[in-house]
Amino acid sequence: MDGEALLQAMHTHGNKESLVYWLEFKNDEEFPGTKLGSISGGSAHKFGLFRRKGTVQWVAGSNHHNEHNVSVAEAVAIARRNRDQLLAGVALLEKLPASADDNQYLDFQQQLNQIASDISGLAWAHKYFTLLFPEKLDDFHNQRWQHYNLIKALQLPPQSEGLYLCAGRFVMLASQLGWPTNHLTSALNERNGRPISYWRIGTRLGQTDSIWSAMRDGGYAAIGWDKLGDLSSVAGSDNLREEIASKLEPYYPNDPKTLSRKAGEVRNFVQKIEERDVVVAADGERVVGLGRVTGPYRYENTVPSGAPHRRAVDWISTDDWKLPRPDGKLTTVFELKKHEDNLIEIERRLLDGSTSTKPKPTATAVLQPRRLEGIPGRVQAILDRKGQTILYGPPGTGKTYWARKAAADLAALGTFGRVFDALTPGEKVLVEGTATEPGLMRTCTFHPAYGYEDFLEGYRPQLNAGEQLIFKLQDGIFKRICADALKTPDRKFFLLVDEINRGDIPRIFGELLTLLELDKRGFAVTLPISGASFAVPPNLFVIGTMNTADRSIALLDTALRRRFGFLELMPDTSVFGSASVEGSIPLGPWLDALNDRIREHLGRDGRNLQIGHAYLLEGGKPVTDFSLFVRVLSEDITPLLEEYCYEDYGALAQILGTGMVDEARQRVREELFAPSRREELLQALLAPSPEIVTTPNATALEAIPDEPDESDPEGGEL
Repeated sequence: MDGEALLQAMHTHGNKESLVYWLEFKNDEEFPGTKLGSISGGSAHKFGLFRRKGTVQWVAGSNHHNEHNVSVAEAVAIARRNRDQLLAGVALLEKLPASADDNQYLDFQQQLNQIASDISGLAWAHKYFTLLFPEKLDDFHNQRWQHYNLIKALQLPPQSEGLYLCAGRFVMLASQLGWPTNHLTSALNERNGRPISYWRIGTRLGQTDSIWSAMRDGGYAAIGWDKLGDLSSVAGSDNLREEIASKLEPYYPNDPKTLSRKAGEVRNFVQKIEERDVVVAADGERVVGLGRVTGPYRYENTVPSGAPHRRAVDWISTDDWKLPRPDGKLTTVFELKKHEDNLIEIERRLLDGSTSTKPKPTATAVLQPRRLEGIPGRVQAILDRKGQTILYGPPGTGKTYWARKAAADLAALGTFGRVFDALTPGEKVLVEGTATEPGLMRTCTFHPAYGYEDFLEGYRPQLNAGEQLIFKLQDGIFKRICADALKTPDRKFFLLVDEINRGDIPRIFGELLTLLELDKRGFAVTLPISGASFAVPPNLFVIGTMNTADRSIALLDTALRRRFGFLELMPDTSVFGSASVEGSIPLGPWLDALNDRIREHLGRDGRNLQIGHAYLLEGGKPVTDFSLFVRVLSEDITPLLEEYCYEDYGALAQILGTGMVDEARQRVREELFAPSRREELLQALLAPSPEIVTTPNATALEAIPDEPDESDPEGGEL
C-alpha cells in the first residue's frame, strides 16, 4: 500500500478502519481496545501527523509549538516513513528471544532508536508492537506507568530511557504467575491505580520549632508562611506561583532565585500535591513519618501557630530512619523522584507500616473517613473545603442519586469506618433514620412556598388542649439537625436540600448564609424570632441539588454561590457501555446524537436542556427492552422536549426527527409508539443520525471526530 491510500489507512481518525482509529478508539467485541492498554486522551499530536478537524489540511508536529502544515505529498512521505519503521521494528522484535533479559531489551531499544527514530518513543507505536507481540512486551504505553508499577512491586526499574526497557520485568513476572502479560498489567493497574508522587515535607519552622507531633496526632501535613493568608480562593489558579511570589517578595529582597524557589514550594503544597500521593515527613535528613494524602488544601490558623497551610494525611508509619541516598536540597517541600531506590524503600516501609509501627489511633482518628472515589469523592473534596456543595445539571443526570449516595457513604464512614452498603441493617437505620428518630442524613425540598420558618424557626398554627387555634414557635429542620450535631460532635451529619434553586434562597437562609462559611462555624448569632443563641456546628454538611433546566446557576444569589462549592453533572453515556435496545438502537450514540441536536437547535439554553442518561436506566441498568424504551420515549423524553420547544414544532422536528413530528399539524406522531409500528419508529428515530451503525447482536460504533478529545493528558492508563 502506498500514496494517499496508505495515508488514509494509517492516519485518518475519521476512517474507522484506519490504524490510528483502531489503536485509540476501537473497543468492541471484535477488538476490546481498552483491555490492551489505552492511549486515549491528549491531542492528535501524539501521532506526529493528523488531519485538522473539519478541514482537509494535514499537520505534522509533536505539539502545538512545533506543528506545521504539510502538503498531501509530504504527509504521504511521513506515513511511508512510519510504515517502514514499524516494519523494521517488527523484524527486530521477531529476533528478540522470548525470555530476554534487561541487557537484551536495552540492545533492542538502542537498535530501534537507530532504525525507527521517529516512532521509537511514541505510545501509539508501542501499542502497535504490543498487539503483535503480547508475549514480549507490556501494555503500559507510558514510561512513568512502567516505572511506577515496578516500584510498587519493589523492583528497581532499568535506569536508561526508553519505552521498551521494562518489558522483560513484566514478562518475567507474568511467566512466574502463569498469566498472560496483559492480565498481569490489568491486575497491577487495579491494585496500584494511577502513578503517584512522593513529597518530602519538613517538620520544623525555622531551625528549632518542630511541628511533627502536632502533624502526626492531628492527621495532617503542614507548612509555614502564615503571612500568605488563606490560599483556598486561588488554589486552582494557573498563575498561583506568581501570586505567591508577589506576596513573598518583601521577605526575600534582592534574592529572586530564593523567592522563586520558595513560591514554587508553596505552590506545590497547595496545588500540585494530589490525594493518594505519599508524604515523607522529614527532620533534616531523618525520616520521621510516612503517610498518604487524603484531602485537599485547607487553611487552619490554629496552634501550632505559623503552620496554617495543611493537607489531611493518613500517617501509616512513624519509624525514624534515613533515605538510602540523599536527594535534593533539604527544602520544606520537595518531590522525590531522582533516585528510585529511595522510592522502593518508601514503598517497602509503607507495606510494613500497618503493623506495630503505626501509632494507635485516637477516637477522632478512628472516625476519620477514608477518601471516596468518583463523583462521591468529588463531593467529599468540596465538602472538606467549603462545608456545603450544590450538584447541578440537566434533568436525569443523577444529581439526587449521587447526593444521597455521597451523604450516606460519608455519614457511614464518619461513624463506622465503612461505606453505607457495607453496614448492618441496624447501622443503616442510624444513618437513614426512621419516621420517629431522625438519622445522620436528612432531606428537605425547597419550593416557592418554603420559608425561613420551615427551615430555621417560626410560629406555626396548631390546636391547644382546648381545641383552640394558637401559634407556637417551632424549630425547622436545619435548626434541629444543628442541635443534634452539637450533641454528638464525633459524628458527621448531612442535610440534603433537593431542588434548592426553586426556593427563595435569601429569605429561607437569612443569617445562615454567613454562618455556613467554614471559618464562621461555631460562631453564635442571636436569632431574630426566638432571641436564642444559634451557631452552625463544624460537623454538619449541606448538599443541594438543582436542575439547570429550571434555572441557570448564573441566576443564583451571589452570596449563596460564594459559600457553596459547585459540581456539574452532565449526561454520561459511558454508563450504557455497548448496550443497545434489542440490537436496534445503540443507547449511548443515540442519546449523544439527540443531545447534539438539542444543543444545536435550542440556542444558548441548549446545554442546560439536554436529556440525562438516567432516563434510560431502570434499576441502575440500561433500558434494553424495546417496549420499555418506547414507554420512556413517549412518557418522559418526548413530553420534556415538547416543553423545551415552547410549541415550536419546527425545532422539535429538528431534534426528534421529521419522521417523529408532523410539523404541519403541530403534533408528535404518537401512533408510531404502537407495537405494530416498530419498524417505522426505528426508522424515524435513526434517520436524524445516519452515522450510527448498528447490526444485530453487535456493538454499535459511534461517529468519531477527526481529532481525539484534548481534555485528558496523553498517557498509558489501562
